[in-house]
Amino acid sequence: MSGIYIHIPFCRQACHYCDFHFSTSTKKKTELVEMLCRELELRKDEIGQQIQTIYFGGGTPSLLNSEELKLIFKTIFKHFDVSENAEITLEANPDDLSEEVIKMLDASPVNRLSIGVQSFFEEDLKLMNRAHNSEEALTCLQLAKQYFDNISIDLIYGIPGQSNEQWIENLNKALELDIPHISSYALTVEPKTALEKFIEKGKVKPVEDETYREQFDILVNKLTTNGFEHYEFSNYGKPRYHSQNNMAYWLGKSYLGIGPSAHSYDGTSRKWNISNNTLYIKAIEAGNLPQQTEKLSTTDTYNEYVMTRLRTKFGVSTDDIQQKFGEKYRDHFLMETGKFQDDGLIEKIGNTFHITPKGKFLSDGIAADLFYID
Repeated sequence: MSGIYIHIPFCRQACHYCDFHFSTSTKKKTELVEMLCRELELRKDEIGQQIQTIYFGGGTPSLLNSEELKLIFKTIFKHFDVSENAEITLEANPDDLSEEVIKMLDASPVNRLSIGVQSFFEEDLKLMNRAHNSEEALTCLQLAKQYFDNISIDLIYGIPGQSNEQWIENLNKALELDIPHISSYALTVEPKTALEKFIEKGKVKPVEDETYREQFDILVNKLTTNGFEHYEFSNYGKPRYHSQNNMAYWLGKSYLGIGPSAHSYDGTSRKWNISNNTLYIKAIEAGNLPQQTEKLSTTDTYNEYVMTRLRTKFGVSTDDIQQKFGEKYRDHFLMETGKFQDDGLIEKIGNTFHITPKGKFLSDGIAADLFYID
């Protein structure tokens, strides 16, 4: 199972919390799309397996017009073996999803929409500087459901000033709309973002750790009692609606990252493209790949395996560790998990270790404690 990730580095405006690579000027959009296609052609031999997932992320992929999207798909299908049942996801913002755009996407190979709602409350959207309002969020979801069955939405918890009652109301809205997949993230304060500056100047009050924990628990309880499986720390899906693209990342499958700042992984090394649209365009035009490569050691891949698997429903298998990394790593894992089992944060089922409901909110910290340090 392999995938292609395509980074569309354009947004209408900058969200106050975002530290991803993007530009609010779309002057070079057509030129950059042509270079994305050139990069796909240059790298067509890097993945020998059939492509099972294609994911348009960003930025804001819903800013692509019909011709740009057609050109990218034409290039992919020409140079790669794409499965007939491939999951093809496009991230979209509610303000872009008019009925005309939704119809255009429905007529394309896209078969899954991931819509960045974030909140159904006007004050939350203004604080985050989202380009859409709450009415647009509701309208676009009602429209999208007429054309697409496989829809995911993003919702953010831990927003400054958001009460637990408002968070419950956000989740209720998603449930009323019968959305089959929800990705939900805590609003983290990233360095050099507008949100960090607002907090430093006292314009926005930081959120207490306890609030994050309470809203995470509300999220898990609300969705799991309404037919969703909590299959990865930030992801909840009804049966048959789990994200195949994300599953591939967590299961360590290879993927090709196309576009400025995009990352690739082949099982032994990680590559990433330059995070600059102009330099990316110049390099690809000259037939060069503007990327850096990191060769992963056995310890690196073991640590990534532990980190990603503990976040998922699959857990960490000591049989897998021994087979992939060797006895030294298996023994280290078994020795380090003891204290977490004693504290009720990890449980063992057969030869597989899972984070317990009590430990879920702490899963990244627990995983870091289980890393092997050379």
